[in-house]
Amino acid sequence: MSQRSQKKTEFNHDVLIIGSGAAGLSLALKLASSYQVAVLSKKTITEGSTFYAQGGISAVLADDDSIESHVQDTLNAGAGLCDEKIVRHTVENSEAAIEWLLELGVPFTRNNDEATAGLHLTREGGHSHRRVAHADDMTGRAIETTLVGEARKHDNIALFEHHLAVDLITVDENGSKHCLGAYVLDCEANHVDVFRARTVILATGGASKAYLYTSNPDSATGDGIAMAWRAGCRIANMEFMQFHPTCLYHPKAKSFLISEAVRGEGGQLKLPDGERFMQRFDERGELAPRDIVARAIDHEMKRLGADHIYLDISHKPADFIIKHFPNIYAQCLEYGFDMTTEALPVVPAAHYTCGGVMTDINARTDIAGLYAVGEVSFTGLHGANRMASNSLLECLVFAQAAAKDIMSRKNETQKEVSIAPWDESRVTDSDEHVVVTHNWDEVRRFMWDYVGIVRTTKRLERAKHRVDLLNSEIDEYYSNFRITSDLIELRNLALVAELIINSALSRHESRGLHFTRDYPETRPELASNTIMTPGHSHPQTPLQVTARESAS
Repeated sequence: MSQRSQKKTEFNHDVLIIGSGAAGLSLALKLASSYQVAVLSKKTITEGSTFYAQGGISAVLADDDSIESHVQDTLNAGAGLCDEKIVRHTVENSEAAIEWLLELGVPFTRNNDEATAGLHLTREGGHSHRRVAHADDMTGRAIETTLVGEARKHDNIALFEHHLAVDLITVDENGSKHCLGAYVLDCEANHVDVFRARTVILATGGASKAYLYTSNPDSATGDGIAMAWRAGCRIANMEFMQFHPTCLYHPKAKSFLISEAVRGEGGQLKLPDGERFMQRFDERGELAPRDIVARAIDHEMKRLGADHIYLDISHKPADFIIKHFPNIYAQCLEYGFDMTTEALPVVPAAHYTCGGVMTDINARTDIAGLYAVGEVSFTGLHGANRMASNSLLECLVFAQAAAKDIMSRKNETQKEVSIAPWDESRVTDSDEHVVVTHNWDEVRRFMWDYVGIVRTTKRLERAKHRVDLLNSEIDEYYSNFRITSDLIELRNLALVAELIINSALSRHESRGLHFTRDYPETRPELASNTIMTPGHSHPQTPLQVTARESAS
């Protein structure tokens, strides 16, 4: 049931879900039989990272696979920082997650092989078995459109498109915080409403738009992480930003991803002269975990002064390529590349946020009544490096966990508290929009230059200096002018950039996705998570975030 807000200051629902990807919509569907649920989407309902996910969902479905194998592969990829309890919980629930999607009608690619539950399974980097269920090379689109279709059938689910959350609304109760809802900008009507709810879930995705080059859509601006930090939640492991090794290198392609499944089906990484190089970096070659592959590509590009390298699967039969990767094949043709006859130019790009809002196994955050599910969260599943296709699985498993926990608390009473409407009495319209666009570009440029795949302390300190100045400037701007969607996203993006920089500065080793030339070795005694607490100092770097206190 689609909704458009009218001139109304307050909406009331049992559950408010901020985000409309796999995590948010799965949770909405699991709660809709018992609760009135509102789902916010900052753009159209399908416009998010889930829709663009190509690869698939990892799950133990094949007879020759095992829970233990999937667990160990995930632990190995995570470089010593995965929470084994969380990993095991996620993997043990992987088959049930796939079965639920099949029941909803997600059109997974099949092969009628009883040994794989009738599904065609592919293999991606870090996996020792074929265990990635997929819908051709458009798995995310198949899942998202199915979930949206199911959500639209429910009278208990209200979908609010073009609604961007500004800040969480919290209250202190008996010495602890409780979340009451959120202030939300109706982007089309250009006014801020109060969305009140007994339970609030952050399902806003990641923050890869903090980088100049990313595989993510424009919506990946770290909104949920920033809102949770301002509200008082701990944030963990933000130094571990995953760069996907292979985005198409073309000025008009922007963020078109060449799925890891291409390498899983035999694609080879090559230098401009045609030489393969991955075996020099890892015995697993092209199927090494993403952190290793991305660093190897970055090294070779810098060594050669090259703008890109190549991904070549043209040695496979043309019908095999077209059958397995119909969308990638068609998109590449539009850009002038025929992957059945030639290698594709590719570069790494920011892809996945392994850190995020700290949660427990039930997706609960530090604030009562506030949950976080999906890429916005830090559960302990991914450690220092996410293994391919574990992310959609995390969305589904923790949506189920959150739903179960929320249902168990249905009879809890909540004190009725009045919420002040959004106050714009002391702000004016800005005639300097160029300030927002300039600062947006500056953040993404210095993050790419100084906080990218390979880091140094000097580069990080330069980035720290710039982000501190920018956050001060953005705070002043935010305090004086009427908000817009661009300003909200810039404010969140700059804050998340600061969290990434401070986390990276505090880790004096190289581990997983964090590689620094000043500390190139992995130190076993430092195998712990980087946890940041609002209002407290990090062991190495003081974290002081200034923001207008509209959230409390």
